Amino acid sequence: MKNELKIVEKAFEDKQIRTIWDSNEEKFYISVVDMIEILTDSVEPRKYWNWLKNKLLKEDQFETSSITRQFKLIAKDGKKRMTDIVDIEGTFRLIESIPSKKAEPIKLWLARLGKERIDEEYDPEIIINRDFETYKRKGYSDEWINQRLKSIDARKRILLMN
Repeated sequence: MKNELKIVEKAFEDKQIRTIWDSNEEKFYISVVDMIEILTDSVEPRKYWNWLKNKLLKEDQFETSSITRQFKLIAKDGKKRMTDIVDIEGTFRLIESIPSKKAEPIKLWLARLGKERIDEEYDPEIIINRDFETYKRKGYSDEWINQRLKSIDARKRILLMN
């Protein structure tokens, strides 16, 4: 089956965190600069990330490319840009590297993210309800949402038959 990367917006303390679900690896990937912005309250998280990469390489001989991947995500200016992303383990490595009073709340947020995924495995209706609520918040009508969910289901059935 084709690898499906699904961009999922997650929120932490009312800040959006660009998150990707990789269906083949069954892993979440999280934007590094979004995580740094939250941990440090930096107005320039990209510069902080560059500084941190150099610091980790110099002090710990740790190459951050061993835990990061790149993916095109929509930036704050609305353009798609290559962005460093890390899986959950990489996120914990990142949290360990940045002194922050927000580290513990982020660890709890990550635990909830993992719990959501486990819950969805046992009860797929959770996904449908979440998608319905997301479309509703975006202003779509119930009829449009129902039709959209049916078309997604039909497309997946066709893919499974091939």
